[in-house]
Amino acid sequence: MVVYSHNPLIFHKEGFLLSFLMYSTDGCHLCDVAEQLLIEVLDCTKHQVDVVDIAFDDQLLEKYGATIPVLIDEASQEALYWPFDQEQLEQFVDRVSAIG
Repeated sequence: MVVYSHNPLIFHKEGFLLSFLMYSTDGCHLCDVAEQLLIEVLDCTKHQVDVVDIAFDDQLLEKYGATIPVLIDEASQEALYWPFDQEQLEQFVDRVSAIG
């Protein structure tokens, strides 16, 4: 499930939601794998992810075309580049949670 908001930290009844962008594009097998990993690891009551298709933005395509999927924490702008596994994703989320 993808939930979008312009505010990287949204107040939720149980606290703040961490907001992430995942740069991706249609037909990207690695992006599909990363998205499944996000679904398995992230808690929808604490995290939200907006999937951004870089194919529609020349600057994003130039910057991330060879590195997608890329997960960006909207508050800190820290990035997690593929390849990453469950442990690396959890460490990234813990690290950006501590920053926010």
